[in-house]
Order: sequence, then structure tokens, then C-alpha cells
Amino acid sequence: MNTHKLCFKILAWACMMIGSAGLHLNAQSKPTGKAIYAQACAQCHGQELQGGQAQSLKDAVWQFGSKRSHIFRNIKYGISDFAMPAFEEALSDDAINRVLDFVFESEKKSGSTRPPTPKKIFTLDYELRIDVVAEGLDIPWAIDFLDEERALITERPGRLRLLEGGKLHPEAIEGTPSVLHEGQGGLLDVSVDPDYAKNGWVYLSYSHLLSDAEGERKPAMTRIVRGKLQDHAWTDQEVIYEAPHDLYTTTRHHYGSRIVFDPNGFLYFSIGERGIAHHAQDIRRPNGKIHRIFKNGSIPSDNPFVERDDALPTIFTFGNRNPQGLAVHPATGHIWETEHGPMGGDELNVIHGGANYGWPSITYGRNYDGGVVSDDRERQGMRQPTLYWKPSIAVSGIHFVNSSSFPRWKNHLLVGALKYEEVRLLDIENDRVMHQEIILKNAGRIRDVCSAPDGAIYLVVNGPDTVLKLTPVRDMNLEP
Repeated sequence: MNTHKLCFKILAWACMMIGSAGLHLNAQSKPTGKAIYAQACAQCHGQELQGGQAQSLKDAVWQFGSKRSHIFRNIKYGISDFAMPAFEEALSDDAINRVLDFVFESEKKSGSTRPPTPKKIFTLDYELRIDVVAEGLDIPWAIDFLDEERALITERPGRLRLLEGGKLHPEAIEGTPSVLHEGQGGLLDVSVDPDYAKNGWVYLSYSHLLSDAEGERKPAMTRIVRGKLQDHAWTDQEVIYEAPHDLYTTTRHHYGSRIVFDPNGFLYFSIGERGIAHHAQDIRRPNGKIHRIFKNGSIPSDNPFVERDDALPTIFTFGNRNPQGLAVHPATGHIWETEHGPMGGDELNVIHGGANYGWPSITYGRNYDGGVVSDDRERQGMRQPTLYWKPSIAVSGIHFVNSSSFPRWKNHLLVGALKYEEVRLLDIENDRVMHQEIILKNAGRIRDVCSAPDGAIYLVVNGPDTVLKLTPVRDMNLEP
């Protein structure tokens, strides 16, 4: 019997046992988490949580999200891609929480700790060496390179750090803009001008607070600035995008935000819908959109909505939930985007000017409480994703490989995942994903991916807050 059939047979058995053997919850009798686990979970995960048909639950490795809320939803709604059945009909929320209490207490008693980051990994094409090049950071969010020796790293609380010669400068760069570090807000992306050697411009995105607004909870929105570096200080700042202040919101999540430049000199940046889903469909508002401007902040005359009085002229696409990945295909120049879905429905899209990507009118996900976002997965006039992930892997930064160090990965897309703590490599042909490979797992929440001028791949990781460097040491397709 295959694993898929076995899991669902176990689920049916568990439903029967929970009802008939007295495990059904009522005011008079509440079985322990251990008892529920023994009947509903042990067949796959082992009587002693040691693993079996499914992974161990006490080795401090959580493959599909380590937060309690992640694991709760995995039990309740299942993980269909891995034949994990949904227990929402068999177990109440209270019963699931008692199982989690038992699992976490068992993990604590076992003394298990998170395994260290491996020194090397093996992919289908390469053996890779992993080096920790920066640690002791505070929620690092993005990385980009100034030149072969220097890179800039953002820390979400508001600091811009310099990595030089493989070493992290002990002091943050002075004079960077004040940010609202609350919820998911803070200092977000950093992007170095393609002509940096000539003009010295560096671009930042961050959550900007209207500190002089009325009310206790001030509104905020994603803002884009550029500046230069001189004597370890941020200078010559210019605001190149700031939304009308009456369109700022008081929510504290879904800011986006990535910045990329295409071969034609346009600058693209993303703003999440700020947790107000219907705003993504409103072209009078900046949130839930991909925007396009020139590097100095001026607006291209051929932007899709530039002639409309009922739209913001910077908008390039709309119907985007929370885009935290933008990348330019090295061969085609097409802009690719990843955005977070809710529970399920993370998307990978090719960006087309004027297109509506559907959120929240169409989606492959549902609300975190299990409720329906929309009954529709497609509608006329709304674009389908190139790829979607269900359940959500929590997609973040993306990057196309275009390096002589990785010839077998030329024009492949690296995708970082937060919840699943992994890096995926996508083989793309003619704007279609042909194959996915997980090349790194459980090193932490992957926030950003980037190639260095020397061809190495750099990863920004949260929990632990580090920057990792991946270097090929052997081509697996050649004779040793």
C-alpha cells in the first residue's frame, strides 16, 4: 500500500476511534494529548515520536514550518503534497492543541536541539560548500553587492550593514532613514544601481510612518529612496516614490517590497496589499501592486494607467497580494514575481504591464482560519499564476542564476522560502517551470537570495540571523 493511501486509511480509522473509543471531546471527558496522539498520529510518526511512515517529531527539525501556528494548521488542514491528511473533521481545535502540548513537551524532554547548518550539500548538479559569512545580525532582510569586495545588508529594525572582504563591519552605516519597525515593517530591500560604478546610487525600500498624523495609531506605507555612501554614512538622499498620504494605512503588515531594474532602465518595486485584500483590485491605491518608474522617480509615459484619472500613474500591475520576490530574467528581460498567498496559493508570476493577477477575486488559497477567500480560481481578464504552491511554502526573495560558476544552472530561478526553510531551484523554459529541486532545507527561514560578482550564491537567513555563501566544489555530472 502506498503512503498516500495508508495515511488516509489511518485518518478514517482515527475518526472512528476518536468517536467510538471515547476520544470525542465533551465536557465530562477530555483525553490527553498523549492518548489522542497514540490513536491518530503514532501509526505514521511512531509510538515514541521517533518517525516511521512520516518524519520524527522530536528531532527539532520541522520541515513544514516550526511555529506552533504552522504545525497546528498542518494538522488541521493537512499537507496534500506529502500525503498528510487533514484532521479538521476528526479533531477539534482543543484536541489538536493538546496533541501539540504533548509533542512539544516530548521534544523538550528529549533534549533535542536544532542541528547546525551543514558544511556542504549535494544537489543533482553540484556539490556545494556552505560558509557562514555574517552572523549576529538582527532580522536581516536583503543583500546586494556594490562590487566584488563589498555588499550591503539590511536589518529590518532599520540598520544598513556593510560586508567587506567577507567580514561584517561592526558598525551600521550612519544616517539611513528612520523606519517603522513594527509588525512586518522596517528597513526592507536594498538594491544597487546597475550603473553604480558611475553614479554611486543605492536604493532602499522601507515602511514610512506619518508621524505627524492625528490619532494614536499612525498610518504608514512603503516608501522608496535612493542615496549614496560616503565615509560609512548615507548621504544625498532622494525620495523617488512616496504614495499620497491620504492613502497610507494603519495596518502593520504586507509592505512588500522588492526593487529591481530591467535592461531598459526602468525600476520596478512592489507593495503588498497591507492586509486589506480588496485594495489590491483598486487602481486608485498603491497597495497590492507592482509599480514602474524611472530611477530618478519620474513616471514613464507608457505606463499602463498613466492616462487615467482614476488610477495612480506608477502602477504596472494590480491584484498582487504581498510580493516579496522580484527578479529579471537574464535572457528575456521579463520581470518575474513571487507573492505570498494566505493558507495555500503562493504564486510565481511573469509580470505583464496592465495585468490583473486576481487577488482576492481569484486564489488557490484560503484564509488562515480555513474560511473561503473566493469561490473562484479563475475569471476572465485575470491572469493565472505560472506556478502556485499549495500548501504555502512562504515564498520570499528570488534570483536568476547567471554565473559562470554554475553553468548547469544558467537562467534557473532560485526561490527562497520562509515557512518551509528551503531554497528551491526552478528550471524555466519559455516562461514555464519544467522542474523544481529543493537544494537546501532547514538552514533557517530564507529571506533573500543573490549572486555575488564572483559567482557565489548568497542567502539571507532568519532564525538563525546569518548570511550564507554557497560555492560549487564539484560537478556531480562529471567523473570524480
